[in-house]
Amino acid sequence: MTVALIVAAGSGERLGAGRPKALVELAGRPLLQWSIDALQDVESVTRIVVALPPGTPVPAGVTGVDGGAVRSDSVRRALAAAGEDDLVLVHDAARPLVTAKLAATVIDALRSDHDADAAIAAVPVTDTVKRVDGVGVVTETLDRSGLWAVQTPQVFRRGALERALRAPAEDLALATDDAWLIERGGGRVIVVRASDENLKVTSPLDLQVAELLLAGRRAGEA
Repeated sequence: MTVALIVAAGSGERLGAGRPKALVELAGRPLLQWSIDALQDVESVTRIVVALPPGTPVPAGVTGVDGGAVRSDSVRRALAAAGEDDLVLVHDAARPLVTAKLAATVIDALRSDHDADAAIAAVPVTDTVKRVDGVGVVTETLDRSGLWAVQTPQVFRRGALERALRAPAEDLALATDDAWLIERGGGRVIVVRASDENLKVTSPLDLQVAELLLAGRRAGEA
């Protein structure tokens, strides 16, 4: 079975909301609640643990822990409060359009590949990507054919994630996603094709786009 960890300790400063990002309203509900609802619909998920800003009320139906100063610390704290499930799903509350289907697909991909340590949601990069130096001069245009933009959910074998989170504090502080910690230790990470709709809400524009996408989903269900 699988335990789901939701990282929701972000301040939301770039949204200009004046409150934790997880509590910013999206289509009538807190941003965090959309992820909770989706993961509760995944049959193999037995428990959800959420890393929250200290003092934030814990939503119903989940376990809450205080998040850390950096992402990996929040994941480590949430994992310590989880059960002993074999697989661990990690998801960012900033991606409220995640679906139960995507989460289940990433879980199934890891279960099916016995040599893999992790499976991650991602989409192929479609933009041209250039490397730029410190003064704004292009130094290289990268071949985008092998480039993927990484999302969450990411699913890990519990032992592999626990070992990865024992990395030195300076490495944990650099980790923008948990799969990188697996990669740096020589682990095998596989990619699962996700959707462009599984966007990350960082700016007010992202919030507006998410609202429109949710409205489209509701219209399609009507």
